[in-house]
Amino acid sequence: MKTDIKPVNKWLITITVMLPTIMEIIDTSVANVALPHMQGSLNAGTDEVTWVLTSYLVANAVVLPMTGWLSRLFGRKRFLITCIILFTIASLLCGAAPNLGMLVFFRILQGAAGGALIPNSQAILLETFPPRERGMANAIFGIGAMFGPIVGPALGGWITDNLNWRWIFYINIPIGIIAVIMATYFIFDPAYLKRSKIAIDYWGLGLLIVGLGALQIVLDKGHQEDWFNSSFIVAFSVISAIALLLLIYVELRHPHPIINLRLFKDVSFSAGNLTMFMVGFCLYSSIMLIPLFLQTLMGYDATLAGMVLAPGGVATLLTMPFVGAMITHYDGRKVVFAGLLIGAWSMYIMHGFTLEASYWDFVWPRVVLGVGLAMIFVPLTTVTLATIPREEMGNATGLFNLLRNIGGSVGIAISATQLSRLSQFYQNTMVPHVSSFDLATQERLASLKRAAMARGMDAATADSFSLAALYGTVKRQAGMLSYNRIFWIVGLAFLAIIPFLLLLKRPRHDEAAGLH
Repeated sequence: MKTDIKPVNKWLITITVMLPTIMEIIDTSVANVALPHMQGSLNAGTDEVTWVLTSYLVANAVVLPMTGWLSRLFGRKRFLITCIILFTIASLLCGAAPNLGMLVFFRILQGAAGGALIPNSQAILLETFPPRERGMANAIFGIGAMFGPIVGPALGGWITDNLNWRWIFYINIPIGIIAVIMATYFIFDPAYLKRSKIAIDYWGLGLLIVGLGALQIVLDKGHQEDWFNSSFIVAFSVISAIALLLLIYVELRHPHPIINLRLFKDVSFSAGNLTMFMVGFCLYSSIMLIPLFLQTLMGYDATLAGMVLAPGGVATLLTMPFVGAMITHYDGRKVVFAGLLIGAWSMYIMHGFTLEASYWDFVWPRVVLGVGLAMIFVPLTTVTLATIPREEMGNATGLFNLLRNIGGSVGIAISATQLSRLSQFYQNTMVPHVSSFDLATQERLASLKRAAMARGMDAATADSFSLAALYGTVKRQAGMLSYNRIFWIVGLAFLAIIPFLLLLKRPRHDEAAGLH
């Protein structure tokens, strides 16, 4: 099929689309470590300041699946450049926000503009490379997608510690300006994606905003509000369920739906999206748990915790190009299978963490996980999108990225809930064994009391100090067991994905090449 795309070097296009992708993905996680600083600066409560994260995720989730439709409505190049400009301006406004309300509003604008950057960039990249090289294209895109969650917390921690939390937004400005200039000169719309007049699916648009927005709020706030014991969470769950069910009904009947759910008739595409949902569950929950373990139980600061994640990110970046080259010769499903086994193995190693572990004891399983994720992400993306027509690539990449993000939100929500419940369970289990009648407990309390008195405490204060120190030890041990149990569960989730690989079709590069 001939198109009127002007000949541009594919590597220039690659750099052009990767800039906004990395910028957007980093912003998904960069603000996490800066929340305490924002809270003090903006005079906000703990529950209030988390809306800085929730507002961004909600807007992001709503725009992701409608990216293909918006690209057809406005023209993909114009839409991409507009989103980069809005994202950059919103970043400037976020950094300059005088109060929490304004910051949350600007984060909504930033999340809405950013939601379209990833699927648009991925669709452009997949169309730029010939079918036989799409594995390499997905590897390059995967480097950016994995780079964000890894670098975001460490970068946010360093900037917050050394500059000011507002600079986590200001650093987007020069990147955004460069991305706009490059997109203007190097990105062109193919013939089948020229701007066209289409009937606007108002019902679909409204139901999508309400359904996904409410769902994201439930997932993000559920743990804080004690889930269905909260009338707030129950109300938003009901709203989300009704809106999403009506959305499915409306979209399947509309001639120009805002989300093309008919793509899920392709069994391979459906299986690939379900698999990516589970991969998102495992990826985001593990990346959330590791720095939390280090900071709450091991005394690491944000920067050092980020340095534990960094070697795993480097392993991912180094492995992805090899995987991209590998799947041009081997069945991508087998590579995903190997990656899932490696991911499960890394979780098995992590479930043996102790409070005496060294820095390298934490780094090693993170590197193993990084290799596994590289072997999952690249071939899974390639296989899932292999059967999708180019005209629907924007819709398909939007849905694919949405499923990954929702999987991540579900993973984080479940992990956070299980962490608090398991900590209480293990604490209740351990406390009866720490009895004043137990000889080991008596010796430990006496040792702690002597150490306290040696520092100048009187006997009564030393008694209170030794009891508090012993209780702190019990809490830390209960916390360690909780993390270990969740790592074990995530490892089982990696293995539970394997049967879905049987539903994926192997891409036929030779046939695909003949169609283009």
